[in-house]
Amino acid sequence: MGKITFRIYKDRAFKIAVCTLSMLSLIPLFLIIIQVILKGASAINWHFFTHLPLPPGEPGGGILNALLGTFMLIIIAVILSLPLGVLTGILLSEIDNKFTASLRILVNLLQGIPSIVIGILAYIWIVVPLRHFSAFSGGVALGLMMLPMIIKSVEETMKLIPLSLKEASFALGVNYTRTILKVILPAAAGGMASGIIIGISRIAGETAPLLFTAFGNPFLNLNPLKPVDSLPLLIFNYAMSPYAGWQRIAWGASLVLVGFVFLLNVVVKTLAERWKIKF
Repeated sequence: MGKITFRIYKDRAFKIAVCTLSMLSLIPLFLIIIQVILKGASAINWHFFTHLPLPPGEPGGGILNALLGTFMLIIIAVILSLPLGVLTGILLSEIDNKFTASLRILVNLLQGIPSIVIGILAYIWIVVPLRHFSAFSGGVALGLMMLPMIIKSVEETMKLIPLSLKEASFALGVNYTRTILKVILPAAAGGMASGIIIGISRIAGETAPLLFTAFGNPFLNLNPLKPVDSLPLLIFNYAMSPYAGWQRIAWGASLVLVGFVFLLNVVVKTLAERWKIKF
């Protein structure tokens, strides 16, 4: 009885220690969020979202150009990385040979490359040949950063799908391609969506690769072949400025970016639960 009692107390002490350390690790996150809310909430209004930035020293101004530029960059990155990432993830999960083993190593290496290096590569590959900065080059850089996350999420999610589901499809006379597209991928949609949203959450706040590619633009631009601004670039430039008005806009843009990432996570998690198939 004494040993059992000791084990119960030991188990409770371990749970308390884990919960305490977990709460301590969340304190810096809460402090950052509270600081962003306190500093940025005063800048948020309808004018903030619907107007362009004003010259230094003039009161007011908005982030319309940065908002549209951010969405443009994310859309370009998703369009470029999603098909390739899904196909590569399917290949890695379905085939096991020397080629896929080498490919898996390359994916891991790509995931570990610093974002600024990816920005320099996009600058050499796209900006230098075109001789101008553009949203397209920024989208390519962000797509390269997002690609490994999509590949990993697709691969790991498809490995979790029971083999019996695939065998049942084959038993009904469905060929391999239609089994993957119509049975396995829908079953893995929830996990894949989570991986995609993690990738979008990461690239939404990236600044370094955009310094060499999208470059920034104080004007409204919807042409993907011209420079565009983005929320991270605007925050980076305005936060270092000596103007109190621009610093206020930087805090407001920070709050918008944090809220965007949080809302995106909530929406996709909700959709993932609806898409989830119970086995």
